[in-house]
Amino acid sequence: MERDTILFDINETVLDLSSLQPKFESAFGNPAVTGSWFSMLLHSSTVCILTNVKSDFGTLAGTMLDTISARLGIELPAAAREDILSSFASLPPHADIKPALDRLRSAGYRTVSFTNSSLKLVTSQITNAGLLDYFDELVSVEETGSFKPDPRVYQFVADRLNRPIETLRLVATHDWDTHGALTAGMHAAYIDRSAAPYHPQYLEPDVYATSMQDLAERIIVKDGKQ
Repeated sequence: MERDTILFDINETVLDLSSLQPKFESAFGNPAVTGSWFSMLLHSSTVCILTNVKSDFGTLAGTMLDTISARLGIELPAAAREDILSSFASLPPHADIKPALDRLRSAGYRTVSFTNSSLKLVTSQITNAGLLDYFDELVSVEETGSFKPDPRVYQFVADRLNRPIETLRLVATHDWDTHGALTAGMHAAYIDRSAAPYHPQYLEPDVYATSMQDLAERIIVKDGKQ
């Protein structure tokens, strides 16, 4: 079967999490807390996978915000807490996203969002980012009761899309996510948005770039769709 469907991770890959930094700076006095909070959120979701704890990304986001507030000895007002969490649904897209999605769709690809966020949250995120017309389908892991990089969620999306898993490709800026997809039998493409080294012990994607537009062109060449 032709490789005609590309999955996109959403948070940080498609949407720009740095837009939350002013809110974290206002609440905590340091914009870098944004990254610490999101890393804690990802860590918590991974623990849930391994210990079979059922939760959702929004709930974990709130819990980790409370946790980091306690660790820093800061009492976060309810209004500030709600402002940060509600803003998670209104992240702007990275500037390179729309041109890249246009290019891939013009080359004949279906584009699908695939995220740890709930379907309600990702629908709000994609709508508020003005990207609803750029994706053929929005898929959340929530029906699985687990999160990426659980191998079961990658098989779940393949089944949902009625595509053999080996014909799918995931695009992500998280090496743990591309590694998870590759481990499950997918192809993957990594977009480097942080300049951090790719984990040397993870499986490496066959497509790598520092901009989404360049990544799109490399995928098209790799799949022979020129």
